[in-house]
Amino acid sequence: MTQNSVQEAVPAAEDEAAREATLEDGSGEGPGDGRRAPRKHRVLRWSAMVLAVLIVGTAGAGYVYYRHLNANIEQQELNLGDEKIPEPTPNAAGQTPLNILLIGSDARDSKENQELGGARETFGSTPLADVQMLVHLSADRSNMSVVSMPRDTLVKIPKCTDPDDGTVYPASDGRVMTNQSLGHGGPGCTVATWQELTGIHIDHFLMVDFAGVVSMADAIGGVPVCVDANIHSRDSQGHGSGLKLEEGTHPVKGEQALQWLRTRYGFEDGSDLARAKAQHMYMNSMVRELRENATLSNPNKLRRLAEKATEALTVDPGLNSVKKLYDLSTELRKVEPEHITMTTMPNRYVGARVEPTEDAEQLFRLVREDISLDGGDTKDTKKKTGPTQGDQGPDDPAAEDAEIPVLVQNGTRTDTLGAAPDRAGTVAELLVDEGFTRAVADQSASLSEKTTVVRYPSADLEGDAAAVAEALGLEPSAVRRSTDVSGVTLVVGADWREGTTYKAPKENNEVPETAEALNGADDEACMKVNPAFTW
Repeated sequence: MTQNSVQEAVPAAEDEAAREATLEDGSGEGPGDGRRAPRKHRVLRWSAMVLAVLIVGTAGAGYVYYRHLNANIEQQELNLGDEKIPEPTPNAAGQTPLNILLIGSDARDSKENQELGGARETFGSTPLADVQMLVHLSADRSNMSVVSMPRDTLVKIPKCTDPDDGTVYPASDGRVMTNQSLGHGGPGCTVATWQELTGIHIDHFLMVDFAGVVSMADAIGGVPVCVDANIHSRDSQGHGSGLKLEEGTHPVKGEQALQWLRTRYGFEDGSDLARAKAQHMYMNSMVRELRENATLSNPNKLRRLAEKATEALTVDPGLNSVKKLYDLSTELRKVEPEHITMTTMPNRYVGARVEPTEDAEQLFRLVREDISLDGGDTKDTKKKTGPTQGDQGPDDPAAEDAEIPVLVQNGTRTDTLGAAPDRAGTVAELLVDEGFTRAVADQSASLSEKTTVVRYPSADLEGDAAAVAEALGLEPSAVRRSTDVSGVTLVVGADWREGTTYKAPKENNEVPETAEALNGADDEACMKVNPAFTW
């Protein structure tokens, strides 16, 4: 179907939805603009920002086809948990950040997914969220941060309720692997798990399966990736993705791109951490490729790809149409590669699994406060838009000071120093003097906390926790939600070992080295090959 035929089939006098469809199909530059878009913009694209985000700017698809594609897109609820994280506070210009959780499902629920994923014994089993990446688009759209969480990270999965059948999945008994969250009612439970761990408000999610990744890679036509030696990801027991490449840089697409994104055996130490690095390299390379020369000219191929892609995509209700996905992609495309930063959640091994470290909380705070990871922010110009976990909002008024129970713990122990004597008792007395008469010291706890924090377990206690922090002169960022506490809990950290007046340490807005940041403009990154998998 040509551009003219689209315009004839959907004249300007028809309903607003039809006009929107015509606009999306390339008939105009923007609202009210009748200029014909350059051909390079009238194509179906896949943005690496979603491994996954569907970038749709199709030419030659009329309103009927537009509605057909919309019907292909599956939608599920955004958040299946009980807790709600407040939205970020707008900056001075009224802008707010955008947080999208990207989920890669290992579902083997179709013949195509089964063939691509292998492991026939798992056909039809509960899917796992084996890829989890949070994309943070800054409030002013100047930069983008991506945080990957390894699939075997130990977390507490909150109680989730399946909206389809009402099944209630109780909160996990202790910590379990984060990829299990997808099986607790759907992607909305993965969103709830991320929000409770990080305190970051998530606006949307996008989930794709094996077939979707292959379709996206085919749409682009080849993404350059690099290995520092010949690699074949296959061991003597048949484990591995099957990826086989010679040393150097090569374009991958289709099933080979999926192999790259799934490879563990053969990259570095064979862990999920190495796989995350490879995924970051692929995504950065994809962004650069799309910006330079991503053009598809075969309308029939575009339509076939659109069919496969939309069928493989699951989104929240806020992204349940081609237009909404296109609008999202437009926002994402505003960021230049040099202002895109890929990171992995800082972690340490716990047996064969990993857990977040103190550096992870530092990384989460930077995202919460909308501080750029590319080094573009300074202390004087940084954009602190939230979520302002210490800011008392109208939805969470604090109780009277005398009515707020506060447990005070001594967290002043360090690797080289023992706990400062009776710090919990001293600071509890300070709170009592400030009017928090229900503050008590926990004399049994001797913890290790770098900085003084106020933790609270649920949204209804956020204002109370903020009031405690304000009374002691703590920064709003010191107020953190945590399922590890049952009430407002003040942990006196190693930064306040003595005295009765808290002096806030100089705030560190550096990206932790353990996050292994990779800049989107780095075109020399190359995966290290494990010698056991070379040929």
